[in-house]
Amino acid sequence: MQQVVKRKTIPRDISWLSFNARVLQEAADPSVPLRERIRFLGIFSNNMDEFFRVRVATLKRMIRLGHKANMHLENNPQEILDEIQMIVLNQQSEFNRIWEEVLEKLKEQKIFILTEKDLNKEQQAFVKKYFEEEVSQDVIPLMIENIPQFPVLRDKSIYLGVVMWKKENALKRKYALIEVPTRMHPRFILLPSPSPDEHHIILLEDVIRFNLPEIFSYFGYDQYTSHIFKVTRDAEIDIDEDVSTDIIQKIEKGLKNRRKGQPVRFVYDREMDPGLLEYLIRRLNLTKRDNLIPGGRIHNFRHFMDFPDHIFKEKKQRKKPFDHPLLTDRRVSDVVMERDIMLHFPYHSFTPLIDLIREAAFDPDVTTIKITCYRLAPQSKIINALINAVRNGKEVIVMIELRARFEEEANIEWKKRLEDEGAKVLVGFPNMKVHAKICVIHKRMSDNSYRMYGFVSTGNLNEKTARLYGDHCLLTSNQKIMADVNRIFSFLEHPKSGLAVLRECRYVIPSPFFLKKEMMSLIDEEIKQAKKGKPASIILKMNSLSDEDMIEKLYEAAKNGVELKLIVRGIFCMYSEHKKFVAPVKAISIVDEYLEHARVWVFHSKGKNKVFISSADWMLRNLEHRVEATCPIWDERIKQELMDILNIQLQDNVKARLLDNNLSNEYVRTPGKKIRSQVEIYNYLYKKTLSHLETVSH
Repeated sequence: MQQVVKRKTIPRDISWLSFNARVLQEAADPSVPLRERIRFLGIFSNNMDEFFRVRVATLKRMIRLGHKANMHLENNPQEILDEIQMIVLNQQSEFNRIWEEVLEKLKEQKIFILTEKDLNKEQQAFVKKYFEEEVSQDVIPLMIENIPQFPVLRDKSIYLGVVMWKKENALKRKYALIEVPTRMHPRFILLPSPSPDEHHIILLEDVIRFNLPEIFSYFGYDQYTSHIFKVTRDAEIDIDEDVSTDIIQKIEKGLKNRRKGQPVRFVYDREMDPGLLEYLIRRLNLTKRDNLIPGGRIHNFRHFMDFPDHIFKEKKQRKKPFDHPLLTDRRVSDVVMERDIMLHFPYHSFTPLIDLIREAAFDPDVTTIKITCYRLAPQSKIINALINAVRNGKEVIVMIELRARFEEEANIEWKKRLEDEGAKVLVGFPNMKVHAKICVIHKRMSDNSYRMYGFVSTGNLNEKTARLYGDHCLLTSNQKIMADVNRIFSFLEHPKSGLAVLRECRYVIPSPFFLKKEMMSLIDEEIKQAKKGKPASIILKMNSLSDEDMIEKLYEAAKNGVELKLIVRGIFCMYSEHKKFVAPVKAISIVDEYLEHARVWVFHSKGKNKVFISSADWMLRNLEHRVEATCPIWDERIKQELMDILNIQLQDNVKARLLDNNLSNEYVRTPGKKIRSQVEIYNYLYKKTLSHLETVSH
C-alpha cells in the first residue's frame, strides 16, 4: 500500500539507513558466497560507524546550537534522531540474527570461531604463548574505579570492561578497562586444529580474556567476567577562520580535537555486568538519548571485511580486470591523442591511468601536469608517477583535498612528500571541498604549438578502490574539454579571481553554482517537449539524490509526462510514487559485489541524447559547496557504450531494489532471463575486447 506522503522529501538520514539495510540484505542472502556475506556484515558495521560519527553527530549539534547552527538545518532533528534510534535497534537485531546464521554456515564448512572457554589443552597452550610473545606488551589495563579523570576512549577501538572479585567475597568487585590492540595485531588468530580439514579461529579479545588471570595476577582475584563495548564519537573537524593559522595547523588541531569529540553512540554486550554498565554510562556522561545500543558478544565488525580468505573451500569468484581493447599494444598517450577512450572500472584495468601519468613524466615534450587528488591508495602509484615527473623537470601542480573525511592525516603526508620533491601543492578553499577528479597535461608539439590531454573521472585516483568501485573515466585530448578543465585549474590556482574563470567554461559544467542551473535547464527542456506530446525522458545514475530543488524539478517533470528512470545507490530522498505522476517513475538501487559509484546522466534532447559523466551527486553540498566537474560525452561509440551499460542496469532483476515511498527495499523481480547487471556488464565489455582483438588479428 502506498504511504501517505506528508513531507516533500524523505529525510536523508532515514533514506541512508534504508541503503545500509540493502547492504544487510546482501549479508542475509544465502546465494551470496559465505566469505562475501561476512564481508557485507563488515561493510554494514563500518557504514554504521561513519553514519554515527558524521550524521548523528551533526543532528546532535543542530539540537545543541539551534538557530545558531551554521549548517543546513533539518526541520526537526530530534524527531529524526528518535526515528534513527528505532531503526538502528531493529537493524542491530537483524544483524545479530544474520551473524548467528553465518556462524552455523561456517561450522558446516568446518570453520569454527572459538571463545576462550572452548579451547582444548593444545590450543590453551598456544593462546598463552601467543599472548606472552606477541600481545602482552601492548595490553595496558586501567583500574578505573578511583581515577579522578576518566580516560578518553578512542573512537575506532574496542574495549574489554573487566569485573574482578574473589570467590569468598563476591560483593566486593573491581572494574578495569583494556583497549584491545587491534591497531598492532590481527583480530583473527588461527589456532592449532584437531584435524587438517578444520579451521579454528580465536578473536584477539578472547586471547586477552583467556589471559586475564595472568594480567591481574598482582591482585589475587580468582573470578573474572569481561564484556566488549565501544564508543563512537563526533568526527566533525571544526576549522576556525583564523587567517593567521595555515590550513595544515587548523586540520592538525581539528584532528586532535576529533579524538575528544562528543560521544554519539555506546554499543555494548547485552550480557554486560549491570554494575559495570551503569558505571560506564555515568563516567562517560551518557544519557538515554546518546544511542545506547545493546548488541552481541562481538563489536567492531568492520574488521570482518578482512576475515581470513584462504580458509574457505569455495574459491574466490571476483574476476580480474582486463585491458581496454584499444590500449593493449600502444602507449596510452599516443592513443588518447588520436581518440577518446572510456575506462569502466572495475571491469577495465586501472593501469592505463597510471601509465598516462608515467608516460607524461618521461615524455621530453610534456611541460606541465595538473591533477586533483581526493582519496589516494596507501602506496599510491599515481603519486610515485607525479614525483618522477618532478624529477624529470616537469611542472607538477597537485590539488590535494586535505579535508577528505578520515583521509586528512594521509593527505597531509602526501602534501609534505610532494612538496619535498618540488611539486606545487594546492589545498583548496575555506568552506569548499575540491571533489572534481580531473587532470590536464600540456605537451609541446613538433610545430611548437601546445596540445592538452588528460582525463575527467567519476571516481577517485585510487588503484585499490578501483577494483571494487564502479566508475567511468574519460581519457581525452579534445581541446574544448581540456580547455575547460584547464580553466578549473586556473580557478584552483587563483581562487581570489572568484568565479569569473569558472563562468568561462563552455562545455565542462563546473560546480559550485553552475551545475544546478544547467541541470534545471536540461530538465525544463524535457518538460517542454513532454507538454508538446513529444518523447521526453531522463536517465539519472548517481550515489545520492537529496537536493530539494532538484527533487522538486523532477516532481514537476514526472507530473508533466517526462519518463524518469533513476539508479541511485545510496541516499534517495525523492518520493517515487505519486498519483499526479503522468508516468510511473522507475527508481532502483543496485547493491552487489562492486560499489556502484558512477554518476551518469542522459537527457533525451529531441532524440540526440545528451550524455554526461560527473564527480557530483545531486546533493546540496556537491551542487553549491564543492568544486566538481561534469563532462559531456560526444564520441558516439562511447555514448552508446554508456547507454548500453545503463540499460543493462535498468533491467537488473537479481540485485536491484525498488526505491518506493515505503523504503521497503523489495527486490525487482521480472519474468524471463535472470539479469545480474554487474555480471552482464563484465561480459558485455569483455566481449567487446575479444571482438576487437579478433579483428586486429585478422
